Amino acid sequence: MVEYTYLILNLPRGTSREAARQVMTEHAEYGGWELHTVRVHRDGRRRIQLRKKIIRARSTLHQPA
Repeated sequence: MVEYTYLILNLPRGTSREAARQVMTEHAEYGGWELHTVRVHRDGRRRIQLRKKIIRARSTLHQPA
């Protein structure tokens, strides 16, 4: 089962589409985030939800029984 961690960005009213795109691009390129949802409210605010897979490392060392 894949697990994700989420990051929510709240952009204020009046933020241009280009500025919102730039913020999401930077998070994707430098943080490894992917777009999950975008919600644009009636008053112009944007709520952007990004997600990233949680990778759990397992020990490869033999554990004595």
